[in-house]
Amino acid sequence: MRRVIGLTLAGLGAFLIVVAVLLRVYVSGQVVKFPVNTYVVTTLTGTNVSYFSPSLVRPVTGATLRVTDTVKGDSAASSSSTAVWDEFTYLYDVTNSKVFQYSSRRAAFDRRTSQLVSCCGASIGGNTSIRQTGVSGYVWPMGAQKTTYNVFDTTFDRPMPYRFEGTGTIAGITVYRFVEQVADARAGSQTLPGSLVGSPNQPSVTLPEYDTATNTDWVDPVTGAILKVSETQQLILRDATGAHTLLLFDGHLAMTPKSVQQAVNLDTTGRNQLSLLQVIVPLTAGLVGIAALVGGILLARLRPDEQPQEAVDMEPEPVLDPAV
Repeated sequence: MRRVIGLTLAGLGAFLIVVAVLLRVYVSGQVVKFPVNTYVVTTLTGTNVSYFSPSLVRPVTGATLRVTDTVKGDSAASSSSTAVWDEFTYLYDVTNSKVFQYSSRRAAFDRRTSQLVSCCGASIGGNTSIRQTGVSGYVWPMGAQKTTYNVFDTTFDRPMPYRFEGTGTIAGITVYRFVEQVADARAGSQTLPGSLVGSPNQPSVTLPEYDTATNTDWVDPVTGAILKVSETQQLILRDATGAHTLLLFDGHLAMTPKSVQQAVNLDTTGRNQLSLLQVIVPLTAGLVGIAALVGGILLARLRPDEQPQEAVDMEPEPVLDPAV
């Protein structure tokens, strides 16, 4: 009986060790993914912002701008490998109580690498012909590295390089700082009344836009979550000679402390789940498995003075002396 118990215990230990290894190298990779049912509202603010107001039809200076970005997951369109998120961004001039701008985006991306995929009605402002590639920009790859990533930029409608430029700490979490630097790059065009750009004899004029920007993401490299964002941008129109014609936007925007804390709270939940699946459960299962395996082997071993019961049963009975 002692030997049977030992062998059973050793088998259980070996099984737990295999489970620990699988949890660490395989199961966590299948289970831990970006969610499909996300709902996050993030706020950025900026002061002393200058921009051209379509509603006021004039330049505005010294304004306080509030940007409200809402991201909602589409669970029905998502799958086990792909997340589909819808985004609506609303820019509001607090100083003048005027709407400045709004935009929308729908994106589909890999739930671990954050790489964009072409499916599920992905679009920019409802335009499904724009092909989104690169890292989504909503989240970064889990296990992000100290390197350059090409992240999709909705200003240019193409991926732009975000370079690793150092580490930092936010609420005790180590973060990587990735920076996008843009220097006076063509970003599209605008059509507007000629009177606004010094061409009063023309009812409308189409001019090229040029963007100069420094955009920074502070990323948790473990989960891929963005904990903090800052954006500095200047967008201008140039005429045929390349001269500065109209300032469209000039300002610095940053996530509010409340939004940063919200991002930290969500990230902490993700980090705890990763730790549970990749460290705590595998380590516990592995230690228990090793203990059970060693204990089972020791229990199953026969002591030198022991004999198996079968050997005892096979010993010949002593022969009685007939003379006795």
